[in-house]
Amino acid sequence: MKTPRVTVTEKAQRIIRELQSRYGELMFHQSGGCCDGSQPMCFEKGDFKLGYSDVCLGVIESCEFWMSKDQFEYWKHTQLTIDIVEGRGSSFSLEIPLGLRFITQSRLFTETEAENLEEVRFMD
Repeated sequence: MKTPRVTVTEKAQRIIRELQSRYGELMFHQSGGCCDGSQPMCFEKGDFKLGYSDVCLGVIESCEFWMSKDQFEYWKHTQLTIDIVEGRGSSFSLEIPLGLRFITQSRLFTETEAENLEEVRFMD
């Protein structure tokens, strides 16, 4: 089994499922510093315009997780874990009206994990 580049906590899984029941298919894009700094933002699938400079790191709870190639160059050696905390962010992410916000925690891959990473996907 390949090492995932992005994972999700149980708490965040519950919120994602709640948002899916309200909005249908979702997607994530790791913001690169606009609005609330660098945070994962959740959108209805297709509501965020992806470009050729975006990379899909993986899938969490049936949601593709994207970030820009430039940002990926900095984070490619880390596993991202998506969590949720109380507090209202100032982004356009779907969880904001719930008084919650997604956050990204990261850690470096071990040498063994780095040798067996899931492949990233670029825009078609």
